[in-house]
Amino acid sequence: MKEKMEDIIRGCCARERWAQERLYKQYSGLLYAICLRYAKNKMDAQDVLQEVFVKIYNHIHTYHFDGSFEGWLRRIAVNTSITFYRKAIKKHLEKDIDDGVFEVANEHDAWSQEFSMEEMHTCIQQLPQGYKTIFNLYVIEGYKHKEIAEMLSIDINTSKSQLSRAKVHIQNELQKMNKIMIV
Repeated sequence: MKEKMEDIIRGCCARERWAQERLYKQYSGLLYAICLRYAKNKMDAQDVLQEVFVKIYNHIHTYHFDGSFEGWLRRIAVNTSITFYRKAIKKHLEKDIDDGVFEVANEHDAWSQEFSMEEMHTCIQQLPQGYKTIFNLYVIEGYKHKEIAEMLSIDINTSKSQLSRAKVHIQNELQKMNKIMIV
C-alpha cells in the first residue's frame, strides 16, 4: 500500500518506524547529494546525512504543511552541512590556496567547451573547503553574499572574494581538461 506523504509525515511525528524508513528511502538520495556538495569527501557527507535525518526526525513536528516539505528538508540539509563545515574549520585551520597560484584563465577558453555534470562536479569537489562552500551556497543554492556572510559569520567581501577565486579555480581546471581533451 502506497502511503501519502502527509501520512508518512504524521507517522514520523508519532515516531513510527515504518514512516521513518519510507521518508528516508524517498529523500535520502536528494539530501545526500546536497550534503556531498558541501563535504570534503563521501564519508563526511554520509556523516552529515545521518545528522540531517536525526534533525528531521526530532523536528518534523514543527513542519505544519504550509510550505514545500522538500524545501523544508533541503533547508535542514544545507544548514546542517554548514554547521558541519564550521566545526571542521574550527578543528583544522585549513591552508588556503596561495593567491599567487592563480593565473586568470581566459574565460572564453574555459567555457567554450561543453563539460559533463560529472566533470563540473569533480572541479567543484576539488575546491578548497571555503571556496566550495561559498560557491555552492551562491551558485547552486541561490543565496546572496549578505546571507552567506551571516550564515558563515564572515565579511561580505570575504564571501565575494572566495566566490571569485572559486570561479577562477574552476575555470583553470576546466581549461586543463580542455587541453587534455584536445591532445
